[in-house]
Amino acid sequence: MVALILGLMLPNLVRSQDSDFGNWLIYIGNKKIDQKWNIHNEVQYRNYDAIGDLEQLLLRTGLGYTFNEGKNNVLLGYGYILSKNYIGETDDKESVNEHRIYQQFTSKQSIGSVSLNHRYRFEQRFVESDFKMRFRYFLGLNVPLYAKDAAKKSYYISAYNEIFLNTETSIFDRNRLYGGLGYHINKNIRIEAGYMNQFFETTSRDQFNIVTYVNF
Repeated sequence: MVALILGLMLPNLVRSQDSDFGNWLIYIGNKKIDQKWNIHNEVQYRNYDAIGDLEQLLLRTGLGYTFNEGKNNVLLGYGYILSKNYIGETDDKESVNEHRIYQQFTSKQSIGSVSLNHRYRFEQRFVESDFKMRFRYFLGLNVPLYAKDAAKKSYYISAYNEIFLNTETSIFDRNRLYGGLGYHINKNIRIEAGYMNQFFETTSRDQFNIVTYVNF
């Protein structure tokens, strides 16, 4: 399996980089209640390096409503984020807890065999004693490989860009640019592996992401 092979290669890839090359292990699930309502569930285990140096643990859930023949979805959700931040130039870390409420609207469209996904998300962030708000716009696309042969549509190329904007000073928060290769295990499960560059106002970081999507 593509993601497994890339995962086994990851330690060697990271050793050739600085310790800034991180790894995110991501699970994204969607449970249909009926034809209209769904429950979103998500776990992200983010590391500063290949694995074992925790940067963030993110848990997210939400209740969504689908309309327009399944093309659009509105969702109200909650997230908990535990961050392990390094203190200055030392090897010591401090824990930062964040509780997050968010609202989002997603829209799907197709151009030939290419699937496009737009996601607009507004977050209210309770970070320890601070309160912050942020807007995010995500544009993703999936391109099936061997599109002319229905039996060989299991593999696909995935790419997205997501920009984060704060509501107060320092409007630009960050931007994420991603490209990867995915595989449909069956109609309900797919797995994906790829490279992401996350850049901030003055710095940037590289990530290797492995993502599992489950619909049930």
